[in-house]
Amino acid sequence: MDMHTKINEMYERRRKIEMGGGEGRIRAQHKRGKLTARERIDLLLDGNTFVELNPFIEHRSSHFDMDQMEAPGEGVITGYGKVHGRTVYVFAQDFTVFGGALGEMHALKISRMMDLAAQNGCPIIGLNDSGGARIQEGVMSLDGYGHVFYRNSIYSGVVPQISVIMGPCAGGAVYSPAITDFVFMVEKTSQMFITGPKVIETVTREKISSEELGGASVHSSISGNAHFTAASEPEVLEQVRKLLSYLPSHNQEKPARQEYEQVKDEWVEELAEVVPVEGTKVYDVRKVIDQLVDDHSFMEVQEKFARNIVVGFARIGGESVGIIANQPKVMAGGLDIDSSDKLSRFVRFCDCFNIPVITLIDVTGFFPGVNQEHRGIIRHGAKILYAYSEATVPRISVILRKAFGGAYVALNSKGIGADIVYAWPSAEVAVMGPEGAANIIFSREINESENPEAVRQAKIAEYKEKFANPYVAAAYGMVDDVIDPRETRTKLMSALELLRDKKDTRPYKKHGNIPL
Repeated sequence: MDMHTKINEMYERRRKIEMGGGEGRIRAQHKRGKLTARERIDLLLDGNTFVELNPFIEHRSSHFDMDQMEAPGEGVITGYGKVHGRTVYVFAQDFTVFGGALGEMHALKISRMMDLAAQNGCPIIGLNDSGGARIQEGVMSLDGYGHVFYRNSIYSGVVPQISVIMGPCAGGAVYSPAITDFVFMVEKTSQMFITGPKVIETVTREKISSEELGGASVHSSISGNAHFTAASEPEVLEQVRKLLSYLPSHNQEKPARQEYEQVKDEWVEELAEVVPVEGTKVYDVRKVIDQLVDDHSFMEVQEKFARNIVVGFARIGGESVGIIANQPKVMAGGLDIDSSDKLSRFVRFCDCFNIPVITLIDVTGFFPGVNQEHRGIIRHGAKILYAYSEATVPRISVILRKAFGGAYVALNSKGIGADIVYAWPSAEVAVMGPEGAANIIFSREINESENPEAVRQAKIAEYKEKFANPYVAAAYGMVDDVIDPRETRTKLMSALELLRDKKDTRPYKKHGNIPL
């Protein structure tokens, strides 16, 4: 037998592996409206850049006639390639092989790929499409999950980790995406849940469909487990490519600066009109964001979840930044449990990967109510304070209008380490709103007067005159400058340049104990 025969045999084995579960199962995958694992990789990566790792790995299980069954590629494709010319590592579960179920060697392929990614400082992208654990392999499949979860945790904050749910993701399998930085879901064809509808019906008698239990709509708007959704797999994968453009490859580099040409005056006239001076009038803070950032650069994260806070990535003068903004359109922009979690995790991600944080403040306070108090708003609100306080990236705040009470302190105030705090002339910085403050400070005068309401209104007006402006805070150094709204973009660009080489350290510790 000559070398050419050996080579041909190698290619034949490779072709068989590349066919996965075979033509019939590939057709079934397409019939479900889903692409194959290899088609997904081709869409995600730059053309002709994918290099496959460990294609010939095989399982070694013999129980339940497994020794008679073939699993080409072990139900998962792993390797590396390029996105926007930068190396990323990727695994794609192959639903045509044992329903993408995870076994011992399936997990080994993923784990080895993750180790290489971390050692080489490259993002990890997981394309999840799996029925869960490979039951025939028993505890070995559970141990395999453990190896993956461990790496998700240890490499968190080392390299960006992105999960794309492109089919079922059930049982223990959901914990890997939950640890990663961002979760993408495809509408109608992807689901995540710990226990499926049949188990739930058996145990609790509740009837629900897979989509209603753990579909993209549920996780993007109710649970908050998904950060991005799209109607089709190509759209979702294009979103992943877009997200990566804002991020560095690892935690020891800064995000790549995009070429930026100033094509217009950075003085933005529209910013003088977008925020009503009257505190009771609502507006969409996204309109402020759009005027501050480079054209069409804002990519919102968790758009449908905890809509009283807006977070996302953008560019200002070509620099990648994280934007956080109160949304007065929803709950008057007050902070509740869900928005506290959303905001805190976003700040911590930006801090992990050297992305400056810009906070736009218009907040009346933490949302009141028995339900919020009993569910732990104290603990959740404290996460915001913790996340900002430990962050060492450039931190810039702009007070657009209201900044009241503990919420003002929590939202990157000077007291918890903000580098630069700007305020618009419309800013109101105070312990609490004028109405509540007047009722407390002047309660005796109001109650003892012949016309309590008239006195109350007069005292509210007096309080507003003294504190419904940014100059008291500026006088004490809590605000660095009161600026014309129209020059905000210029000021942000200048501050980012000033802070570009910022270095800050924290006391040595193994790690802190964030109030989870």
